[in-house]
Amino acid sequence: MTTNPNANLRERASQLRLNGILAHWPEIGAEQWVAQFIEWEETERARRSMERRLRRSNIGAFKPLADFDWAWPARCDRAAVAELMDLQFMAEAANAVLVGPNGIGKSTIAQNIAHQALLGGHTVLFITAGQLLGELAGIDSDSALQRRLRYYAGFDLLAIDEVGYLSYSNRHADLLFELTNRRYKKKSTLVTTNKPFSQWHDVFPNAACVVSLIDRLIHNAEIIALEGESYRLKEAQERNERRAAARRKRKS
Repeated sequence: MTTNPNANLRERASQLRLNGILAHWPEIGAEQWVAQFIEWEETERARRSMERRLRRSNIGAFKPLADFDWAWPARCDRAAVAELMDLQFMAEAANAVLVGPNGIGKSTIAQNIAHQALLGGHTVLFITAGQLLGELAGIDSDSALQRRLRYYAGFDLLAIDEVGYLSYSNRHADLLFELTNRRYKKKSTLVTTNKPFSQWHDVFPNAACVVSLIDRLIHNAEIIALEGESYRLKEAQERNERRAAARRKRKS
């Protein structure tokens, strides 16, 4: 059974809601310019959609993985990172957690995954744990809080950066649990943390929900551990060495 190209073209016009063209389809449907026009419209709408989602995502500037120094971390499962870049975990509504010390590249990897999700047509938000929990905890009205929780729960990928860099109250822990629970098995959450899960009680002291929070987060999740010295510290040392060398050269 062959597909009718004209019917396919009309379906694309319908999806674009080009009502004027659809109203006159019997007269113009076979014209060559119609196919070109629809293609232009699809391309332009995809471009504008990408721009909107990119602005909204808050990913910011980042180093692409093509420039990432994979030899620097003493431990990093590059194949596992590549699988995350394939976005299969999002198709399964699974989570991903990057665990490792400060400055080793967790945020860079997370930004690349988030950007790849954008390119795949998904809605994405990249936000630090401090920004997220600070905003939610500062909302006094229950109705406003529920609206904001729905907002954060609605993204196809929510990337929460820097969990563990600050300590939080029981209310912060409860809010993160509520958000994680709303997204559980529905949407994917990507987390970077400098604390192993055994130390999350230090991040959320005395919070009763920590065990349940971790359970929701890591169930069916890809957990990638990174080990090594800070790459930012390495870059700072190399920069200082170059400056010192330039000063010595000027003096000689």
